[in-house]
Amino acid sequence: QVQLVESGGGLVQPGGSLRLSCAASGSIFSINTMGWYRQAPGKQRELVAHIPSGGSPNYGDSVKGRFTISRDNAKNTVYLQMNSLKPEDTAVYYCNAWITTTDGYENNYWGQGSQVTVSS
Repeated sequence: QVQLVESGGGLVQPGGSLRLSCAASGSIFSINTMGWYRQAPGKQRELVAHIPSGGSPNYGDSVKGRFTISRDNAKNTVYLQMNSLKPEDTAVYYCNAWITTTDGYENNYWGQGSQVTVSS
């Protein structure tokens, strides 16, 4: 079994910053792409950013220049540094990862979701 556990969400004022973390644990052989998605009320889930193992990150257009994704492979953890936050960034943020488990199968996994609210 594999678990993705998120931390770091909360309430922040416009222009502020937050950092999300997501740690993978369990029967992990390797982790390929890790990323973050978000879903605002009444909207579809959208890609925020993702980063392949050993590759360059990709960002959604709405967060380019403000958000930074990074990963620590030794800790099986992905981070999302969010700066210059706007009210429209308010959403539930979900961690996502493609993980090959020790039995040799690759599957897609999701975290539990973290609420980020940007409001004055």
